[in-house]
Amino acid sequence: MYAPLQNDSFLRACLRQPTDHTPVWLMRQAGRYLPEYRATRVKAGSFMGLATNTDYATEVTLQPLDRYALDAAILFSDILTVPDAMGLGLSFALGEGPKFERAVRDEAAVDQLAVPDMDKLRYVFDAVTSIRKALNGRVPLIGFSGSPWTLACYMVEGAGSDDYRLVKTMLYSRPDLMHRILAINADAVALYLNTQIEAGAQAVMVFDSWGGVLADGAFQEFSLAYTKRVLQQLKKEHDGQRIPHIVFTKGGGLWLEEMAALQPDVLGLDWTVNLKSARARVGDRVALQGNLDPNVLFAGPEQIRAEVAKTLESFGAPGAPRDGQVDSHIFNLGHGISQYTPPENVTVLVDAVHEVSRRLRQPR
Repeated sequence: MYAPLQNDSFLRACLRQPTDHTPVWLMRQAGRYLPEYRATRVKAGSFMGLATNTDYATEVTLQPLDRYALDAAILFSDILTVPDAMGLGLSFALGEGPKFERAVRDEAAVDQLAVPDMDKLRYVFDAVTSIRKALNGRVPLIGFSGSPWTLACYMVEGAGSDDYRLVKTMLYSRPDLMHRILAINADAVALYLNTQIEAGAQAVMVFDSWGGVLADGAFQEFSLAYTKRVLQQLKKEHDGQRIPHIVFTKGGGLWLEEMAALQPDVLGLDWTVNLKSARARVGDRVALQGNLDPNVLFAGPEQIRAEVAKTLESFGAPGAPRDGQVDSHIFNLGHGISQYTPPENVTVLVDAVHEVSRRLRQPR
């Protein structure tokens, strides 16, 4: 059904197999910093108009690949599609973040929650299949979801938050309700990602965007345990191909060993984590992904190249294979690319990653 992969470096790195360069993709690589994306969004009329239209979602997913020598595509969608399918009423105002029409703040609202019918998310799976076909084997396609905890944050707060007061109030005063939300979310996320895999996603990523706002102890109970519940249900193979699993917890550097113990294939790191240290802590168990500060992309070309080199040198060369596996790194930002990023600076970054990482692999 699909063309054979021409560039499998990303998948190989996810599985800790040798590659001739460090593969690179960027969180939010299809987005407002690209003028072509902004033009397509105007045609679509809104963010959800983009995300729910197969042709538009395909178009914007491929836009950064037409500009840059990226090693993976990521589905254009949003982390909050699952609670939207639960009936919470997701919307995006221009220039604002996501909002839910109905927040989940009491027992009656929790009682209404259930794993949604995946047919309500058919637009996502149709986009996955369309994008995979349009890629024509150029690079692999990553599917994704928000983590159970991150979804719960938005569901209880009703929108983004600076202090997470409402969700943490529920967490501490009614932990039973929070656990009920998280269990439903975990089962929904697992089903959602498995359906993306069946539709054509070649790797899947769980974005635990707000795990780092939790106290030590609360993170393990309310975030990590439910990410584990997701991973335990995920397909590891489809159509004879291994499907890598990626987990990214923003602010999660304190808990790398505990996250690695969940046995994802890849751990994403934000920019606060030292790559050399992270490799020493968990690099013989999982591949690492990250972790340039996105604001580096506002510097000049020489500074960008220097920071890319620093990041790659911090991780170091992959080393000799052990039982066919190496310490593996996928280059990314430590969070999503800013909408204000000059597009030409991304060219500098991507080209520098390939050039410097090839040099680091040469024998000395």
